[in-house]
Amino acid sequence: MKNKKPLSLSWNYAETPVELRSALSTLGEEYPLAEGGSGLKLKFHKTGETGRVKVSRTAKEINIEYGSIHAGLRGVAHALAGQEADEETTFSTFGIMLDCSRNAVMTVSHLKKWMRRLSLLGYNMVMLYTENTYELPGEPYFGYMRGAYSAGEIKELDTYAKALGIEMVACIQTLGHMEQILKWGSYKSVMDTEHILLVDEKDTYALIEKMVKFWADALGSRRIHVGMDEAHALGRGKFLDKHGFERQFDIFNRHLKKVCAICEQHGLKPMLWSDMYFRMSNPKHDYYDRSSVIPDEVKAQIPKSVDLVYWDYCTKDEEFYSEWIRRHRELGGEPVMGSGLWTWARFWYDHEQTVAAVVPCINACRKEKVQELLFTMWGDGGGYCEFDSALTGLSWSADLAFGGSGADADVAPMFAAVCGGDFLTQLIPSGLQMKLGKDKPEVKASSIMWDDPLLGIAWAEYRTADPECWTLVIGKLRTMREQLTPALGNANGGDIEYAWSICDLFIKKLEFRDALVKSYEKKDQTELLRLTQNEIPKILAAVEKLQESFRRQWLRRNKPFGMEVVQIRLGAMTVRYNETSRRIQEMLDGKIESIPELDVKIKNVGELVGFFDWLATGSLRV
Repeated sequence: MKNKKPLSLSWNYAETPVELRSALSTLGEEYPLAEGGSGLKLKFHKTGETGRVKVSRTAKEINIEYGSIHAGLRGVAHALAGQEADEETTFSTFGIMLDCSRNAVMTVSHLKKWMRRLSLLGYNMVMLYTENTYELPGEPYFGYMRGAYSAGEIKELDTYAKALGIEMVACIQTLGHMEQILKWGSYKSVMDTEHILLVDEKDTYALIEKMVKFWADALGSRRIHVGMDEAHALGRGKFLDKHGFERQFDIFNRHLKKVCAICEQHGLKPMLWSDMYFRMSNPKHDYYDRSSVIPDEVKAQIPKSVDLVYWDYCTKDEEFYSEWIRRHRELGGEPVMGSGLWTWARFWYDHEQTVAAVVPCINACRKEKVQELLFTMWGDGGGYCEFDSALTGLSWSADLAFGGSGADADVAPMFAAVCGGDFLTQLIPSGLQMKLGKDKPEVKASSIMWDDPLLGIAWAEYRTADPECWTLVIGKLRTMREQLTPALGNANGGDIEYAWSICDLFIKKLEFRDALVKSYEKKDQTELLRLTQNEIPKILAAVEKLQESFRRQWLRRNKPFGMEVVQIRLGAMTVRYNETSRRIQEMLDGKIESIPELDVKIKNVGELVGFFDWLATGSLRV
């Protein structure tokens, strides 16, 4: 589809508020927005309504009334889109957290591109989630072979963000999720378990002090996110051997106090994910268990200097969000709300899942007068999502945050002007995560991708759960491939060819598996021969095409480190299809009597998982 080009705009330096000048100059690097140019004249008027933006136009000029920098820049986006607007956000902080620790480390140049888009959409805060993907002086294995950011790169990004009215906040880990650094032998002294740092160890705090100092020196913001989520086995490894059993609440709070003291030493105010307080207060260790009771003495020990970030990506009940916001306030402060744009364990942004959770979340935040909201974009599974596809979600979520309904007719023009793509087309591959209907399983795209052609673990699990499953999936994929074909070559807001290549491979994989199982059961030698001679070569060609489109979209956005993980997986797929062909031919030649993997019959429905290491083999993982 063709998109309407952004309007050409101009602005006058002397007549423009000082706080907007650097942002307008920076945006002019990409957009038709020139100081002293010949386009429609922008006139800015500062008001006392902080989150308000009102855009109106005459024949020769566009007037933007605004209350804050991020509202004013959103007004510029409306102007570029040719829209008038009158909207308001209640959020003083409206930001994102981008996962840079699950292999995909976005380049500085692409992050700048994202920041231009974010500023126009109305965002004013960016976190880069970096467990160990930054270069720490004196720690050569920190970020080793991971595309780690240098201090210079972070400072460059911070300067750029400031010019756009965006606050960059460090987002690290100081307790759990540290397995990528703890795997190196030189960090054994600070390891409790393979994932968790050792509390009460001198070397641990020396390392954390280095980490905090890096970010204090690199960024202008005086806030830092210190993580500390999902440390499920805290105190159950080396800590238990050294100190004996101790209640996790006490270990956690003692460690947090030490981390807060380090932050204070460097002039930083910390925040952390709140889930451990709730997990430690119920037998199931569930973040969202309504029976949770956090003891009063534990609440009293939470440092007053720390802000709690309530993360919730799945809840669809507005009242639950309200209840959990209130429970966070009972812990002693104002929570930061962390919602999610679903990019993790997915090849494309999942809009349906996002909408189901974000709408009630934002409604509850408004009702409870929450001031700070951020959207996380995780990369679990290897960071193979085309993260630019999440720009649709960012555009839609911004519309909601500024009081809109997220209607396509409202979001699409701004998306086209800011991101350069067609909103509805970019949403089509969101359907790769297959919602088949009520009482039917949701088929994970990763389950199809990583399923082995001979073992067929996912194939068998899903077919047992619903015999019609794969017929429905193949039909949806064919429709999607057809819808995407006219948009091939469009990479604005997500590389459509990447999505098309995934669809094409999935169709070929599923049709092959269906034919293989049926022909093997019937011992149909003619069909088995056709599969080896005709269909497997087509699959191998589709894998190669996907390899190329994956590589292109990855290197367009990311540093090369981490790309090898998916390339290795796709390479293994080629090997396994060649092995399948070889085994079929051996059976047809009489060298073997059967293919044992195809003789296995599933007896029950399992987890319906989508992780590579669960589907590539049923044997010991290496």
